[in-house]
Amino acid sequence: MTSLRLSKELETRLTHLAKTTGRTKTFYIRKLIEEHIDDLEDRYIGEEQEQIENSYKRFTSKEMRRKLGLED
Repeated sequence: MTSLRLSKELETRLTHLAKTTGRTKTFYIRKLIEEHIDDLEDRYIGEEQEQIENSYKRFTSKEMRRKLGLED
């Protein structure tokens, strides 16, 4: 179970949408989450993974060959 607080403006708009269409506010909240959760995951989880990846030192292939003793 999840609860959330909406601004007065959003609450008013959501209530109007629900009354006008004969659907529940819960229907529209669920619909919004279902349709946008993938985008949010991509954005926020992707940003976190990018920060982790950027924290490691990167080497060019030439530097790596030299470190491994593979360069002539």
